[in-house]
Amino acid sequence: MLKLNVKNETSRLRAVVLGTAVSNGPTPKAEDCYDPKSKLHVLAGTYPLEKDMVKEMEALANVFKKYGVSVFRPKIIKNYNQIFSRDIAFVVDNKFVKANILPDRKREYNAIQHVIDEIDPINILTLPEECHIEGGDVMPWNDYVFVGTYSGKDYPDFITARTNKAAVIALQDHFPNKIVKSFELRKSNTNPKENALHLDCCFQPIGTHKAILHKNGFLLEEDYNWLVNYFGKANVFEINKEEMYHMNSNIFSISENIIISERNFTRLNTWLKAQGFIVEEVPYAEIAKQEGLLRCSTLPLIRD
Repeated sequence: MLKLNVKNETSRLRAVVLGTAVSNGPTPKAEDCYDPKSKLHVLAGTYPLEKDMVKEMEALANVFKKYGVSVFRPKIIKNYNQIFSRDIAFVVDNKFVKANILPDRKREYNAIQHVIDEIDPINILTLPEECHIEGGDVMPWNDYVFVGTYSGKDYPDFITARTNKAAVIALQDHFPNKIVKSFELRKSNTNPKENALHLDCCFQPIGTHKAILHKNGFLLEEDYNWLVNYFGKANVFEINKEEMYHMNSNIFSISENIIISERNFTRLNTWLKAQGFIVEEVPYAEIAKQEGLLRCSTLPLIRD
């Protein structure tokens, strides 16, 4: 049995589900894309190739191996995108929460059934149908659970709006001992530089008290200001619109002092090293073209 435990984003990682790019399928049609960035690359003829993405994910798997992390992979579904395991479920404390995601993506959850079978059924939560939620919007942070959401009346018009208010309320009910703090995100179906697909596209806590932030990802200035005040201005690394577009906040922590980052994130990686972090740099720029990066393709199960 897997003894689930995830209290925050940075405690020492012991077990993780890492997505797969094997049998990823052909380049989608522009009108079938779930996000504006993928669509942009389809139209430009620069959509990533399976062989390149497989190579990138293996580089990440090798870092996990180096640090002795147990890695689970999904069962391969032929011609199907299974890279972003973060979307399909998430762990808070010892609970495994099934995400209510875009209906087209239900098969991704079934592909990790062999992992779910290792979890005590009492610890598996399924939220009511009206709760829309994806793991990229959910960040356990000790006493808090930070959640990215969109509650505009035009929610149904945005394929990029993934987590709704009903889900935030349900999480608070399930975790009464936590403060579930939600943040309104900026959404766009057409402009990837104006779209925070998930909370981890514009924010991520690192270490014990630092954070990466992109101001424009937040719809309300007060939400952004709350985070700056919470972490302290001196502890925040601000990324610009271009860096947000390349997913600079979507890195992944193996521990409080070891961070996996994309090798092209020069400004960020330089800052991280100056702060004393060990930075494991991997190539992940092809996967980034689908508006997801390192955090999006990992689903932590156990952290110390």
